[in-house]
Amino acid sequence: MIRKCTRQDFETMFAVINDAADAYRGIIPEDRWKEPYMPREELQEEIDSGVVFYGFTARGELVGLMGIQDKGDVTLMRHAYVRTSRRREGIGSQLLVYLQQRTSRPILIGTWADASWAIRFYEKHGYRRVTSAEKDRLLKTYWSIPSRQVETSVVLADRKWFERSDL
Repeated sequence: MIRKCTRQDFETMFAVINDAADAYRGIIPEDRWKEPYMPREELQEEIDSGVVFYGFTARGELVGLMGIQDKGDVTLMRHAYVRTSRRREGIGSQLLVYLQQRTSRPILIGTWADASWAIRFYEKHGYRRVTSAEKDRLLKTYWSIPSRQVETSVVLADRKWFERSDL
């Protein structure tokens, strides 16, 4: 079952994110890694900035989550995490499809450039990488991340993004 996360889910969300983020250890640049990967304060800042999290529950337990953020002319998919013990069960795919249905705007997704499995996941769902120059512009326009993270990230976009009339 997929449902909108609530305040009561905060600690479990924190646990899911940091469990799942262990997959990035040694993949993302060492200077961008921290323990925990996403501290509680950062998770709260993301919620306060408009990221709305949806969770996948199995037998009453939150085992995966993904955020969606309205940025006016685009929608960002943010913070997709599935508990390590529940990976490769289609949970991420179900969350992505569910959230895609909640917007009519073009969707952008940012992830670490060296996280090849994450990039493959989004490509499998029809997303394509934008050019390097466009990536830099998009990350600086729609995300609030340090310049070092801009350097080490990619942006993928859905079909609607590439079909825009303003290209």
